[in-house]
Amino acid sequence: MVEENKKLFLRLMQPLIVGFTYLFLYLPIIVMVLFSFNKTKVSVHWEGFSLCWYKQLFQTPEILDALQVSLIVALFATIISVVLGTLFVVASVWRKSGYLSYLFHANIILPEIIMAIGILSVFTFFQIPLGYLSLITGHTVIGLGFVIPIVRARFVELDPILTEASLDLGASYTHTFKKVLLPLLMPSLVSSALLVFTLSLDDFMIAFFCSGPKVQTLSVYVYSMIKGGVDPTINAISALFLLFSSLLVLILCSLRVIDQVMSHE
Repeated sequence: MVEENKKLFLRLMQPLIVGFTYLFLYLPIIVMVLFSFNKTKVSVHWEGFSLCWYKQLFQTPEILDALQVSLIVALFATIISVVLGTLFVVASVWRKSGYLSYLFHANIILPEIIMAIGILSVFTFFQIPLGYLSLITGHTVIGLGFVIPIVRARFVELDPILTEASLDLGASYTHTFKKVLLPLLMPSLVSSALLVFTLSLDDFMIAFFCSGPKVQTLSVYVYSMIKGGVDPTINAISALFLLFSSLLVLILCSLRVIDQVMSHE
């Protein structure tokens, strides 16, 4: 009887503990989104529903310029990292030197501040001016650490008979890559691209160290706004980014499910 009561107690407490844990983690985000619709500028008092901060957000040219920089950097970093990462995976596996791909795992393991300082040191040593080029390069280096493991995990699962049959039938390596490998790797390519794009938009360390005085991303601009006091437009920016990131995550999860279904087939 005591054991049954104990099991019943644990069965009831487990969802409560999990629920309170998630509430503790997500309560600040819920409050932030809620107060982005607050009419007053003071974030601790609710005075009514309003979209004024969202209107002010899109009427501030500095925020729009920073958002444009973030989107440009994220787009180019995503394209370059996906292209370079895919070519590196295919070349390393075909030449049976796949162990080289493990070198890029350091991008995930090392703290981002170390990567940022290291990249900044390289730019300083070669006297490369900070701006779009430094931002795109830094985000590309970080993105390769995510693209290569994802694409390689999908590539090694492919049946080698498919590529061997294409080569035996007279197709070149380039034609085999375009007609055979790319369609099979497409789900992993799209999922890694969405992941890198999201990480680039969210990145602060690389943007803080590698952006020049004339070019700054949205994360750096928000940081400069916070130093002068909490502005309600920050809540609006964060809410929009949360919505956008959530949509990308949903797309990413859907693509992974599709990829798993295709791999089983």
